Amino acid sequence: MPEGEIVIDDPRADDIRALLERHLVFVNGQSPPEDVHALDLPGLLDRSVTFFSFRDEGELLGVGALKRLGPYHAELKSMHTTDAARRRGVGRALVDHLLGFARERGFHQVSLETGSMDGFAPARALYAGAGFRPCPPFADYCPSDNSTFMTLWLVEPGDGTDNIGSSA
Repeated sequence: MPEGEIVIDDPRADDIRALLERHLVFVNGQSPPEDVHALDLPGLLDRSVTFFSFRDEGELLGVGALKRLGPYHAELKSMHTTDAARRRGVGRALVDHLLGFARERGFHQVSLETGSMDGFAPARALYAGAGFRPCPPFADYCPSDNSTFMTLWLVEPGDGTDNIGSSA
């Protein structure tokens, strides 16, 4: 893991808001408006979302969030690293941390939506490397050629737990 610390943070902090604005510019530049599913600041402040930052000696290197979809299902949201942090393992450290947090909170499944365009290829590779596999749309998402849906089971399905994979 790269040097630094991952903590629950406030997305209203100035440096975080600036990084989130770059994230929104990126996704809006890659995807048509109807397929931009990135959370804005009010979305990140929702009670269902836990927001994290990765900092090294106070410098913000990346952010990510986990959104509760149901009692056993969560969604990875708002993953973004600074340009300086790319290819240094910051994104993978954030994903691993979020998955650990999900396990601690009792989630059995973590899913995500990301773009299917070339600009999102590094994100798809990151998620695949962490064990995520393609899946059908989940929660309120609709099928789209512009979206790639992926999921990771933290607890194997079919173990008798009710509501696995539901968004209720």
